[in-house]
Amino acid sequence: MSGKKYSDAVGRYDRQMLHEPAQAIEIVKEMAAAKFDEAVDIAVGLGVDPRKADQMVRGTVALPSGTGGDVRVAVFAQGDAAVEATEAGADLVGAADLAERIEKGFTDFDLAIATPDMMPLVGKLGRVLGPRGLMPNPKSGTVTTDIGKAVGEFKGGKVEYRTDKYGNVQLAIGKTSFGATDLVANFTAVMDEIERARPASTKGRYIKKITLSSTMGPGVKVDPGKLGE
Repeated sequence: MSGKKYSDAVGRYDRQMLHEPAQAIEIVKEMAAAKFDEAVDIAVGLGVDPRKADQMVRGTVALPSGTGGDVRVAVFAQGDAAVEATEAGADLVGAADLAERIEKGFTDFDLAIATPDMMPLVGKLGRVLGPRGLMPNPKSGTVTTDIGKAVGEFKGGKVEYRTDKYGNVQLAIGKTSFGATDLVANFTAVMDEIERARPASTKGRYIKKITLSSTMGPGVKVDPGKLGE
């Protein structure tokens, strides 16, 4: 990163200024100064009340440019489904044995997928998996009979999202080493999916604020009114 590029980025950076998506991404990339390949994170504030079940926004989105990281996938399955998961590239595959490891505190994975018949077993792990956002759920495609497809998709750039208790959706849309075009494609995919998942019961403004940042960098605000640009 040249001194001029950084100076230009700082000159365009104002914590209160609203930017077009592509411009915000350029600023985030130029201001990333860590010695590692930082993630580019998006935080979207929604006009929903997540305490109401019908206003919980959650699901999955396929990032067309991938995540830039290795997603460690644990699969609860047995028999043919376990073989299918292994062949698809799952990092951990098991049933009661995997559950026992998790009960003892093992959570060295980013995502858990289960076949429906495994859910009575997995449900007992809620105390460990729930707080970490790792509990498989049919709405996010992580409880499925098509294990091979699910593992392949999540390994290939499909990510889960859900509102937190404040009504925000936060997730990584790539790395600062990505080209701006790739990050814009991922940003657009995320925003299109969040808009598609808008609960019918919401009233008023749905997308209230959007902020982009690198892992160690400051937040850059995106103008919700310029999502098509």
